[in-house]
Amino acid sequence: MSFPSGVGRTIARRLTAALGVAALLLPAQPALAAERAAPDECGFSTLGRTGLRAADPSVIRVGGTYIAAQAGGGGIQVRQASSPDGLAAAPARLVWRDAADLGSVWAPEIVRDGGRYYIYFTAGNDSAHRMYAISSTSPDTGYTPAVELALPGDRWAIDGVPVTFNGQRYFIWSGWECTDNVEQNLYIARMADPLTPVGARYVISQPREPWERVVGNPFINEAPEVIKDPNGQLHVTYSANGSWSEQYCIADLRLRAGGDPTHVWDWYKSNGCLFGSNRATMMTGWDPTLHVNGPGHHTFVLLDGDIATSPPAGPKFPMMYHAVAKGTPYHWDNRYWYTGTFVWWGDTTYRRANVPGPTSDTGWGLKFFE
Repeated sequence: MSFPSGVGRTIARRLTAALGVAALLLPAQPALAAERAAPDECGFSTLGRTGLRAADPSVIRVGGTYIAAQAGGGGIQVRQASSPDGLAAAPARLVWRDAADLGSVWAPEIVRDGGRYYIYFTAGNDSAHRMYAISSTSPDTGYTPAVELALPGDRWAIDGVPVTFNGQRYFIWSGWECTDNVEQNLYIARMADPLTPVGARYVISQPREPWERVVGNPFINEAPEVIKDPNGQLHVTYSANGSWSEQYCIADLRLRAGGDPTHVWDWYKSNGCLFGSNRATMMTGWDPTLHVNGPGHHTFVLLDGDIATSPPAGPKFPMMYHAVAKGTPYHWDNRYWYTGTFVWWGDTTYRRANVPGPTSDTGWGLKFFE
């Protein structure tokens, strides 16, 4: 969130084996609303739309329970349900209140780590936005007071997400290079534990491609989400262009095989949006959405929110995102949580020019479905 200032060619041959692995990783998923379409009372499509009029979904699965965190009620709320669709009707329990008046609370991200639930969130006003975290042994009660993460550089920071990759903990977030709101970059830092950054911050993406700069002031890379592909390579999907515009979309960073997550030239960026509503900014071979505008700030619905449980190639798996229904004015207040699906897409080449190292990298990409 920011204020203005045929399946891939390798999939077919792996499908049978993948389904067997999927059964071990994830139990049978409930049918998602994204598999049906119906008009609402005004004739607009409600494909996949939940009843949650909100932004920035974060959903994980623990056993057969889906747990969501969202900003609301003067702090952070948690919902639990037996399916992603059921979250809208589930009671929202306030697990943390902004009693210290930190400021605007944005985009809580819930994960489960070592038997504890951690919710990372942004709080502050204007240039004072920083990352905070709370934790508990229970998903919807007993959380600790908020602790500010001492991210290196002590700059404006939002949309943080933790990840453990190859045995090392990291934290990835969207932030400013200096103190001016010119562009939001994606940064990564190592972590000693779930709450303790160590060492420097490293930039891994800047909004410098033409399709990321359709909407500016500032230019945007934000809402990073992490997942691991069938080859074991790390992906950071993120939202580009301003969230106040229907140009908002989801793109992908893929770490090259054997690459260092803190080295920017080991990351390869999709050559356009992979999930968006405007054909002009889509990567070649990816189609724009039919029913929503400005899809963004999504969540992969992973077991415990852990990339070790990332799905194999083959079947579709659930995700959620926020968007505005086509035919309605694009405005923050018109954003809803939507259920959707995603699938790994093989033999996907990301290309770049005038940079160190190889100019292209081929591997797994992603396709998203409303």
